[in-house]
Amino acid sequence: MGLDWLTPRQVAKLWGITERQVQSLCSRGNIDGVVRVGRSWLIQKGTQKPIDGRTKAARNRVTK
Repeated sequence: MGLDWLTPRQVAKLWGITERQVQSLCSRGNIDGVVRVGRSWLIQKGTQKPIDGRTKAARNRVTK
């Protein structure tokens, strides 16, 4: 029973954001299912992109 892992570069392509943004989300603890291995991050396959709270639509989704 193994888990599939993705790198921040792979997740960035899936989510349509930069690799650096994914790394930042990982370091702030905004992504569930993240493991730090040495200097790299590993993200479980199928992890959902966190909601970006900077937009009005996102703030409305969080409160509902």
